[in-house]
Amino acid sequence: MIVQNVFPIHRDRAAPARQEMNALSIDLEDWYHSLRESPADWRALEDRVSLATRQLLGILKETGTRATFFVLGDVAERHPDLVREIQSDGHEVGSHGYAHQFVYRQSPEEFEADVKLSLSLLTSILGCQVLGYRAPYFSITRSSLWARPILRKLGLAYDSSVFPVINHRYGIPDAPRLPYRTAEGLIEVPLSTYPLGRLNVPFCGGVYFRFLPYAVVRQMMRRLERRGEPVVFYLHPWEIDAQQPRIPLPLGLKLRHYWNLAETADKLRRLLNEFRFTSIRDVVKL
Repeated sequence: MIVQNVFPIHRDRAAPARQEMNALSIDLEDWYHSLRESPADWRALEDRVSLATRQLLGILKETGTRATFFVLGDVAERHPDLVREIQSDGHEVGSHGYAHQFVYRQSPEEFEADVKLSLSLLTSILGCQVLGYRAPYFSITRSSLWARPILRKLGLAYDSSVFPVINHRYGIPDAPRLPYRTAEGLIEVPLSTYPLGRLNVPFCGGVYFRFLPYAVVRQMMRRLERRGEPVVFYLHPWEIDAQQPRIPLPLGLKLRHYWNLAETADKLRRLLNEFRFTSIRDVVKL
């Protein structure tokens, strides 16, 4: 793994804090995509992605925020007008693959076909090249680094799939915490963590953002800002949709998915009013 930081770390704690431009990323999928792995089950479930995404777009417009939307191919195929609306609002559109499968459960050939289909759909809708990719479930792990040369082969400039944390479904705990160039020439843009000794603490979105008190998230953001580290934050539209259906799930998954949905929109609005965010493309200057 070649490590070449895309932006430097400023460690002079005596220097005055500056307003970093952080990266806001949205994994554009519906509420059921992470709950039902088989696409054959999806059409029987309520489609709420347009409703939740337009609510999110309203919050972004209200706070003057630009973001990167990693759009799932299944969503793009069913809602091309929503993808165009995201683009027309000034946001970056990236690929989230097509069928929301774990990368490490696919063969390289299956993975390439999935991403290629996603890119074909997105470029036909947008009329321009897509630069970035994020794997479903952040599932580019040590066992699936073979995915990187495939992403580069398909013309992508950056990946944002690696989470440098310990988690039973994803993560490369000892991966670099800041964006870097890989041996393939791809820019890897990891999800942000807070370093605590040898441990990287996740806080920058999803269930971590919903679970942690806002004061804790704010403090971690401010401390990374003083280090000169722009935060790469993520969220899903369904995380601000408190009215989504409740379906039977294993207890752990049920808690992780449904925890604190009712408060997330206001919590996000507060975050975007307090910190400056833009797209990943703008933060890494592509």
